[in-house]
Amino acid sequence: MSMSAVAQQRTRARLTVKGVVQGVGFRPFVYRLANALGLGGWVKNTSRGVVIEVEGDKSAVSEFAQRLAAEAPVLARILEVTSEDVQPSGITVFAIASSEGEAVPMPIVPADVAVCGECAADVSSPDNRRYHYPFTNCTNCGPRFTIVEGLPYDRPLTTMKTFAMCRACKEEYHNSADRRFHAQPFACPVCGPALYWDGERKDDALALAARSLAAGEVVAVKGLGGYHLACDARGAAALERLRERKGRGKKPLAVMSRDIAEVRKFCGVSEEARAVLESPQSPIVLLEKTAPDYLAEGVAPRLHRYGVMLPYTPLHRLLLGISPPTLVMTSGNLSEEPIVHEDAAARSVLGHIADHFLSHDRPIAVPCDDSVVALVNGKPLPLRRSRGYAPLPIEVGLRGPETLAVGGDQKNTFCLLRDGVAVLSQHIGDLENVETVEYLGRAIEHFKRLFEVEPKVVAHDLHPDYASTRMAGLFQGVRLVGVQHHHAHAAGAMVDAGLNGPVIAVAYDGTGYGTDGTIWGGEVLVADLRRFERAARLASIRLPGGEASIRKPARMAAAYLLAAFGEKGPQTGREICVPLTDIEMRVVAHQCASGLNAPLTSSVGRLFDAVSVILGNSPVATYEGQAAAEMEAQAYGHGIPAEPYGFEMRRETEAIVFDLLPAVREIVHGVRRGHNRAEMAARFHETLAQCTAEVCRQVSEETGLADVVLCGGVFQNLVLTGRVMELLEEKGMRGHVHDDVPPNDGGLSLGQAAVASALAQE
Repeated sequence: MSMSAVAQQRTRARLTVKGVVQGVGFRPFVYRLANALGLGGWVKNTSRGVVIEVEGDKSAVSEFAQRLAAEAPVLARILEVTSEDVQPSGITVFAIASSEGEAVPMPIVPADVAVCGECAADVSSPDNRRYHYPFTNCTNCGPRFTIVEGLPYDRPLTTMKTFAMCRACKEEYHNSADRRFHAQPFACPVCGPALYWDGERKDDALALAARSLAAGEVVAVKGLGGYHLACDARGAAALERLRERKGRGKKPLAVMSRDIAEVRKFCGVSEEARAVLESPQSPIVLLEKTAPDYLAEGVAPRLHRYGVMLPYTPLHRLLLGISPPTLVMTSGNLSEEPIVHEDAAARSVLGHIADHFLSHDRPIAVPCDDSVVALVNGKPLPLRRSRGYAPLPIEVGLRGPETLAVGGDQKNTFCLLRDGVAVLSQHIGDLENVETVEYLGRAIEHFKRLFEVEPKVVAHDLHPDYASTRMAGLFQGVRLVGVQHHHAHAAGAMVDAGLNGPVIAVAYDGTGYGTDGTIWGGEVLVADLRRFERAARLASIRLPGGEASIRKPARMAAAYLLAAFGEKGPQTGREICVPLTDIEMRVVAHQCASGLNAPLTSSVGRLFDAVSVILGNSPVATYEGQAAAEMEAQAYGHGIPAEPYGFEMRRETEAIVFDLLPAVREIVHGVRRGHNRAEMAARFHETLAQCTAEVCRQVSEETGLADVVLCGGVFQNLVLTGRVMELLEEKGMRGHVHDDVPPNDGGLSLGQAAVASALAQE
């Protein structure tokens, strides 16, 4: 073959890879693949993705392009690969080139990753130079999102920039055969972060923390995304002190256990649950209690599940190895305020809660709570999307102006949408105080700078009094798009399921501002991303005192008793011991009769509150959804399915109205007769599930639609969700639950962004 023929076979290609391809070992993977195929060229990070140029034999270049996506690192998430031919230069060696920043970056910040098996082995091996080093990580694990200050993702743009690599670490960084090859956040005991005990650097900080925890004290522990408050989960006195100091009420507390063997001492762990617990994301997983007395009762009072996680950093592994084997590990904050992540703020805010502080000197750029996951029929259902998942991109498939969606006021997240890709923020929290609202504003500005996005459209909830709605109004020179609360829920569920619509959307939650001026929350919509129709709803009832009925569900029970029994409602309440005084009952009766400070609501969440109180559960809510969660625990204890109660369906104007007052009457009669309350709770769940499936069947017959998405905070109830999914399948419909974002208001911003982008295309 002539030299000219050989030259003709030589080719060069430039490939641009977009997605999560920085901070996940992608460039080292490209380097090894190119060298294995004998290709020259380079790979580099840019703010719009990873750019690669490869040159060599035409067949080798073709094979490189094919294997690039097929063999990418496990943590990578490739959204798009584009390729173009460029002029060969004769280069025969391959290199990792210096990164560069460019305008209009893609959302490519990697999420934090739990410690990998190899790094865990390093930490536990006495002959390894990282033995017992609590900040050990590599290309496959460690901090990412929480240390990023700018793009592209390289050490100088992270909080690791102040830790100059020692000679040994530099050798690992430049060794293509080492798993720390071009890893950005790693270090060692010689050059990396160190532990502090009560503000002083101490070699025995972990031992001091372990002794303190064993003695029943509360320790503030600085982790990946902020501070935790830790105590012995078997120590009732320590737990009650923590609750009292933090103002936690009866809200369940997450625990962290030493290993799976320890978890199995008090929880059932399926193979599916174990896979999630041990995944790179390592979230809190809701698991069934099997030995309720093993941990202190105050960990999750009156509930049937614990929220459990495994140690996801070497620091946590080392601590759990010498401390009590299961620790309460709850967010380091005051009740409903953002998680504390700065050392000075931690001493100020947590000083009256924690007895001691176990901290370190690696700054946290982005605070990030732990994620929470449940399992429905063996499949993970996200309940809080934060550490390990945020800000991984979500494909929306809509091309429109750059959009910011500010979410709602409960479980707030916000969302940036550009070129068909959405970036959802970490969990922000409830916008009930100035601190959280101010943090939301700072977080939005950080994301805008990080991704160099300047929104042209800002989407928000229709509720005029939401703090998030008011924040949307502060943006200048943008198009404001109000999105109805339940339409946003439906849109988020459609995006999550990969559906464009129209679909049947069952949106059950606590409260949402309706287009008719009432409070919605029990809606069956026919919706696509642009518009919706209210096909069915729960029968409306008065919400006496508005927010007062949410804080005190006994008021909601009284409202339902008045609706079910009329003038006999107050007497019925006294007979079944609904804990309201005669004066309170008269006030509620007057509000319901007159409508004074008692708006109409179709909320399924408030129905759950009412029935739960009637069945003897908490009459006052110390946390959101408490009464409903306690009734779910009752139902779970009896088992599903159970015999349903009655319900009614009727048509009013264009919508089907479903009414569960018949079920309420039967439950009251059951309480009077002393029936088993767990059985009645199970029967109520079955009634609502049967009613929901029947409504969907009728809407399906009228519209020809077969896809049903379940959304809204009520579908955090795993007993209800699992049963509705089964019944939909029995009736020939396709049920969809959330997969990537929560069904609660934590997923609201994704739906808002999708609706706003779809409307912009019109």
